[in-house]
Amino acid sequence: MLIVHVHVRVKPESVELFRRATLENARHSVKEPGIARFDILQQHDDPTHFVLVEAYRTAEAPAQHKETAHYQTWRDTVAQMMAEPRASVKFSNFFPDDPGW
Repeated sequence: MLIVHVHVRVKPESVELFRRATLENARHSVKEPGIARFDILQQHDDPTHFVLVEAYRTAEAPAQHKETAHYQTWRDTVAQMMAEPRASVKFSNFFPDDPGW
């Protein structure tokens, strides 16, 4: 299991459009066999800061996800909404164990 936290800061005027585009991507992403979870979090005291929590079942799943039409549409749609480049942090699963996902 590979869990990735993607930190995204969007321009204030783009928050609602980013939310819509990201929700559309997430709805398709959770249908991918290699994705166990795809969560979208928005910071309470800074609504321009989002964290995408992506839980992948295999090491190959992130690359497969990036080949999908919905990811590529999301990437291209939100590119101009970014206040700064996205940053990601990768984690290994500790609990629950992988079958618990």
